[in-house]
Amino acid sequence: MTLQLAQRPLTAFLDGEDSPDIPNPIHSTAVAAQYGFRAALVGGVTVYGWLTPVILEVLGERWLTDGWADVRFRKPVYPGDALTARCEASADGAVRVAMVNAEGVACIEGEAGSGTAAWAPGFHSPTRRTAEARPAELPHLTMETAPAGKDLRPMLVPWSLDDARAWALEKQRDGPERWTAESALVHPGWIAARMTPLLHHSFDYGPSIHTRSQIQHLAPAPAGQAFTVAGHFIQAYEEKGHQYAELDGVLLAEGGKELARMRHTTIFRIRPPRDA
Repeated sequence: MTLQLAQRPLTAFLDGEDSPDIPNPIHSTAVAAQYGFRAALVGGVTVYGWLTPVILEVLGERWLTDGWADVRFRKPVYPGDALTARCEASADGAVRVAMVNAEGVACIEGEAGSGTAAWAPGFHSPTRRTAEARPAELPHLTMETAPAGKDLRPMLVPWSLDDARAWALEKQRDGPERWTAESALVHPGWIAARMTPLLHHSFDYGPSIHTRSQIQHLAPAPAGQAFTVAGHFIQAYEEKGHQYAELDGVLLAEGGKELARMRHTTIFRIRPPRDA
């Protein structure tokens, strides 16, 4: 570790178009308002990516290829929010991360570390790993159609060096050469963001809210190649009127090497507001 505490102030921004026609319209003002939110929700994985600089200050470069993070999304982040990204090593050896708003409330909180996470052995490794094209029509994801215990359709994701640079500079506003040079790595925020498109590669579903990400980095992930994302649907369940999906995924290099493993929990059917 290079520091015991790293902090970074920033102002939240919407990293895409504010339109109800985007793939997840909860990130639009119009649809978010229908569910009782005061503005468009900034994407959870985007906000997680904003923690990357402070995690690297505390854990160092090793974290990118042999490190992990486990973050829970507690409160909405809205465009214009004043935030502070925090990463702190504690006396018990844990490294705690948080994205704190102007009221001192943690919108995201969790842990990070080097090496293998304690939860990593419970990962469900998909056997279906060859990319398949998305069909013209997809089934709608419901509690009844959720494929518990089954693999999802693997997805090919070509990602050029220009794509990687744009993601780091525009969505993350994070410009070090590790993300922009000819030998650039893909950004950790991009890796975490692969799970929602993966689920949409097998199912159609409406506005959703990401609630937790667990990421285990395994090897360098250089930009400029066609990655494959494969996954396994663990379970669907209902809690407090929300319907959740939990799935595991793996990011594969062109040759099939595992670069990262991710566990993703999302509300795929949001409970309607009481006054709806």
